[in-house]
Amino acid sequence: MADRRKPGLEATRDKGWVRSHKWLLLRRVSQFGILGLFLLGPVAGVWIVKGNLAFSETLDLLPLTDPHVLLQSLLAGVDPHKEAIIGVAIVVIFYALVGGRVFCSWACPVNLVSDAACCVRRWLGIKSSTQIDRSTRYWVLGLTLVFPVLTGTIVWELFNPVSIVFRGIVFGWGLAWVLLAGIFLFDIFVSKDGWCGRVCPVGAFYSLVGSKSLIRVVADDRDKCDDCMDCFEVCPEQQVIRPALYGKEKGIGPVILSPNCTNCGRCIDVCAKDVFHFGSRFANEKPKMNSTAEEADERKYVDAA
Repeated sequence: MADRRKPGLEATRDKGWVRSHKWLLLRRVSQFGILGLFLLGPVAGVWIVKGNLAFSETLDLLPLTDPHVLLQSLLAGVDPHKEAIIGVAIVVIFYALVGGRVFCSWACPVNLVSDAACCVRRWLGIKSSTQIDRSTRYWVLGLTLVFPVLTGTIVWELFNPVSIVFRGIVFGWGLAWVLLAGIFLFDIFVSKDGWCGRVCPVGAFYSLVGSKSLIRVVADDRDKCDDCMDCFEVCPEQQVIRPALYGKEKGIGPVILSPNCTNCGRCIDVCAKDVFHFGSRFANEKPKMNSTAEEADERKYVDAA
């Protein structure tokens, strides 16, 4: 088997286990906490949150609506309720501020499966994988918006793993287990981070929603980088790191501006030199390149794995 060196060992030694896993632990609290809130109703009869990740109401007061689902509904010819429109406005404003793909790493239950597959893949020493272009997710996103026009139904929600998982929680797992197992095996043996990073249209949609979000990962201390590559090893979107980390000579600032960064914080956790931290998208040091040029540079380094 290939080298099973676990990324972050040096960070754990230098910073301690809790600090070197801080953002991972907070993400798990968020993910399981969200699932727990939805489960309280059907399991314990405590209805703090009603609905699912497509549409929910918290304390019968705060509506939250998935804008991707509402857009599909509109394209299918469905007239939205006022609460759904308010819920979309709240969600769009939130993700436009904190980062669209934060949903992927902090809320989506499928991320738990994807992360587990990544760990197993690393343990097995699997390096090679089928090359699925990362732009595939945008083509799939396009299809999710075309099918409602052609069929008059929200076709994607019949196959959306997130929706199926929530239906499984309430009505019994059944197909949900099969689908999650398929994603798990796909990510291990076919394509690293294949579902979330290369195929899922939900992540693609939120990357567009939060493309100009304020909160970003910043490599302010990139001069301290010792090229251990741990940040690349744990990042589900490895291509987004290089411009911010190594772009100083090209006039690229230290902020990861790519809309595909999920703000998961794992690069912050595993870096023993504390190169990364959360900051503002405006923290660039007199950038000489605009974000379009930076994203073009990013594409040159798309992870071949």
